[in-house]
Amino acid sequence: MSSLSHINEQGQPSMVDVSLKAVTTRTAVAEGIVRFPEAVYEQLAGQNFLTKKGAVFQTAIIAGVMAAKKTADIIPLCHPLALSTCKIDIEAAPNASLKVTCLVRCEGKTGVEMEALTGVSAAALCIYDMCKALTHDIVLSDIRLVEKTGGKSDILAAH
Repeated sequence: MSSLSHINEQGQPSMVDVSLKAVTTRTAVAEGIVRFPEAVYEQLAGQNFLTKKGAVFQTAIIAGVMAAKKTADIIPLCHPLALSTCKIDIEAAPNASLKVTCLVRCEGKTGVEMEALTGVSAAALCIYDMCKALTHDIVLSDIRLVEKTGGKSDILAAH
């Protein structure tokens, strides 16, 4: 059975010591779903997702990138990382929804899973914020890691 990596021998929270790990290219991909009521989705799609607050996709992309870069500021035991890239993609999905994907990469000693998950979460929250004037019945769901490479254990997306 595995132990929790952020708990020390005394049972206290502890940042993982990565000083002896090798620098490798670390990549992670996360995704999530933003689901709308059908009529609201049709209205937004008919307006190319442009609202009185601005361009929904473009604003959410910027929010996701900004959040991924600040992950260590909001997740207490994450290491601050210099990201090589962060790409947010937003596309139409079934059932009046949008699929948000975040790819993050860095050269480092620890993975970027939390950065990818944070990027997706912030982009989805931004979409909610920009569209909530139309309805509060927007559901954010299925935020998950789909791929990570470059560390001790890789997780590859099933296609």
